[in-house]
Amino acid sequence: MTEDSFFHPVSGFDLPRFAGVPTFMRLPHVALDNPRLSEVQVGLIGAPWDGGTTNRPGPRHGPRQLRDYSTMIRAQNGVTGIRPFEMVRCADLGDVGPNPADVMDSLKRMESFYSKVRAAGIVPLTAGGDHLCTLPILRALAKDRPLGMIHFDSHTDLFHSYFGGTMYTHGTPFRRAIEEGLLDPARVTTIGIRGTAYDSEDRDFARAVGIRVIPIEEFHVRGVEDVMAEARDRAGAGDTYVSYDIDFVDPAFAPGTGTPEVGGPNSWQALQVAMGLRGVKIVGADLVEVSPPFDPSGGTAFLGVSIMFEMLCAIAEGLAGQEC
Repeated sequence: MTEDSFFHPVSGFDLPRFAGVPTFMRLPHVALDNPRLSEVQVGLIGAPWDGGTTNRPGPRHGPRQLRDYSTMIRAQNGVTGIRPFEMVRCADLGDVGPNPADVMDSLKRMESFYSKVRAAGIVPLTAGGDHLCTLPILRALAKDRPLGMIHFDSHTDLFHSYFGGTMYTHGTPFRRAIEEGLLDPARVTTIGIRGTAYDSEDRDFARAVGIRVIPIEEFHVRGVEDVMAEARDRAGAGDTYVSYDIDFVDPAFAPGTGTPEVGGPNSWQALQVAMGLRGVKIVGADLVEVSPPFDPSGGTAFLGVSIMFEMLCAIAEGLAGQEC
């Protein structure tokens, strides 16, 4: 249990939620050169970059809107009763500084940033950014062993390339991660896949390497509890990454994303699957593809940070259990 008030969010009873400089969940800002960095256990990070987007850009603005709406998050989980900020020391580590004119340089910059986070022993919880942001995070976290992954999305992001050879887009990160040995396919579960498709290349690849794809029709028939039990079982006791694309959620509930697909989960189910991560050994997680230009009202961002809070609760419970 952490009693250091420095790492506790500012209460709405002490400062109104519309006042002050917005940080993730009103936590202290601790930059990578801050002398208290070594005390942080979970770092919330912004990845304001969408250089991998192939159609409707905008997720580069996601972290700023997510931070703003995260001021609505309070100290206690309303369903589970978990109080994550009292269980582990959390801080806003700021944003990765991308190069908006160079995809490959941005990937290197992000990998370098997350390598420093990992070296400090901090579990990163990231707000994207498009889904290509996950690749450099995995490169930093999986340097010495492949990770398992639980992936919520309406797309597999397992395509080989775009436009006849462009290898790095938001539709290819997990193909690259498998090729680079960053993920163990036998411990990867992808949930919520749906929509029209160019072809079956991505699903064919998933079957060939042993990734479990749970399409949306199966998700709806089986329900959250059963699907998440399988995902946890496949992840096992090993180190696992969680990647959550907001377009996993039906656009009726989360319209602010670049590649929406109808027929998805509602906002309650979106939270339920994150609650179902309890017990998974999470070494990093992200919430990506929130695109403010497509939802200026901020409803998508508020759902996004609410999902991040559920993931934070799962991470905090796991870390606190390791300390016992």
